[in-house]
Amino acid sequence: MTSEQILFAVLQGATLVLLLALAYKPLGDYIAHIYTSPKDLAVERGTYRVIGVDPRSQQTWQAYLRGVLLFSAVGVVLLYVIQRLQEVLPYSLGLPATSEPLSFNTAVSFVTNTNWQSYSPDLTLGYTVQFAGLAVQNFLSAAVGIAVAIALVRGFAYRRSGTIGNFWVDLVRGTYRLLLPFSIIIAIVMLAGGVIQNFNGFTDVSTLAGATQSIPGGPVASQEAIKMLGTNGGGFFNTNSAHPFENPTPWTSMFQIFLMLVIPFSLPRAFGKMVGDNRQGYTIVGVMAAIFLVSLVLVTWAEAAGGGTATQLAGGAMEGKDVRFGLFGSTLFDSTSTLTSTGAVNSMLDSYTSLGGMLPMINMMLGEIAPGGVGSGLYGMLVLAIIAVFVGGLLIGRTPEYLGKKIGPREIKLASLYILVTPILVLAGTALSFAIPAVRSDVETTSIWNPGVHGLSEVLYAFTSAANNNGSAFAGLTANTPWFNTALGVAMLLGRFLPIVLVLALAGSLAAQDKVPTTLGTLPTHRPQFAGLLAGVAIIITALTYFPVLTLGPLAEGLS
Repeated sequence: MTSEQILFAVLQGATLVLLLALAYKPLGDYIAHIYTSPKDLAVERGTYRVIGVDPRSQQTWQAYLRGVLLFSAVGVVLLYVIQRLQEVLPYSLGLPATSEPLSFNTAVSFVTNTNWQSYSPDLTLGYTVQFAGLAVQNFLSAAVGIAVAIALVRGFAYRRSGTIGNFWVDLVRGTYRLLLPFSIIIAIVMLAGGVIQNFNGFTDVSTLAGATQSIPGGPVASQEAIKMLGTNGGGFFNTNSAHPFENPTPWTSMFQIFLMLVIPFSLPRAFGKMVGDNRQGYTIVGVMAAIFLVSLVLVTWAEAAGGGTATQLAGGAMEGKDVRFGLFGSTLFDSTSTLTSTGAVNSMLDSYTSLGGMLPMINMMLGEIAPGGVGSGLYGMLVLAIIAVFVGGLLIGRTPEYLGKKIGPREIKLASLYILVTPILVLAGTALSFAIPAVRSDVETTSIWNPGVHGLSEVLYAFTSAANNNGSAFAGLTANTPWFNTALGVAMLLGRFLPIVLVLALAGSLAAQDKVPTTLGTLPTHRPQFAGLLAGVAIIITALTYFPVLTLGPLAEGLS
């Protein structure tokens, strides 16, 4: 990168940091207020009457979990049915119903906040499925993620309580007070930036070469707003945020990066506010920011240092990157989308250098905790904080306590199971893709276009993305096959809901405890030493788990 490119990158980064810093306190305090206020809005009271919920009632963690699972199961069924009925729906654009495996995969994908797309959206789905199916789930899946995080925070805040809140109240408040009003404002900003919003269907135009091309329209701005704010990531068009109708200019690209980060980076403030110690929020957000910065620097260096004379003359590895955004605009966007659970991309990850493409994969393997998806990033980091407290206590002989709650055998077992779920899904899914002869034949002849170690990387990336509910892809992999639609769908389901089961069980266990007083034997969890321990635990756990398979894929390719 030239000195001018470096200066521009620094200015972009500084602007983003300033905006996030300005939003941290007011948005975090507002989120805490949403979930602690005793008052209900009129529209919320009407919704509670319709669904038959008493907003003043509290739920045990088991009842809270039943609500999450029931609501999500209904969402999967409804979205599946909408896709299967597409050809009889209005604004179907003459497109047929999607196949059973693809309908299952897509329904699971959007309900789990993964937004993995095994298809070309603008050529597969009509407008009704897009705005009445996918966009609705963008709101609801994000609201579910925040609700689960808030339930865990209550586990730390409550004393001797058999309850952790009310799922239906948390869901409604998160949707009505946070996601919906902000998305309306964001959609208007998107429209001003050139993102389209219409029902025009396909328009035939003549290209410069004299050929005819069909250009799709659609209600994009409304879906783009919640796609980014809710860290969803499913693109309206096949090229996602590289499409000029979704992401027209460099400033809209920066705006979308800000939207992906603003809620996840503000949730630690809400956490600190609700547990009565803002220093805890600063510690969590500091660790998130440090991991984010290191990852961004490494992937930018890998792409800027890509070998070859042509690469250096271009200022870096520009293959698959849009010249509107440049190298840093691409690495910043894609690092953000894989460090959150968004999965949106404005460049082709499959065209990154071997080591540069490995970094987005590692971002997801970390558990998307820097800052992670809306809700999922916070509860993932809090689970790692419990592990760090336990490890710290063992190292220095202090009682493992976190925020006044003892970390006993039950809590550490739940936390340990949480960090094992996604690695098992990722490694098992990748292994089965090559271990079952019939599946391997289909994968190698149909799905993988780049055989060898890069092909392994593509499959590994797919299962990493699915199990961590991210949704981005090494797009050289053809995933619209019976095996990948089914296997990735199962990985998305288990990768979303098994951790939620463990998090809610952990919340219930913590809420039932009384707070123990702080003593000289208590490990301080608001100081830089603990922040370093927490960051180290997050990285070491990932490195030890995934390093062997990374040596077979991206590391082997990068060192060859």
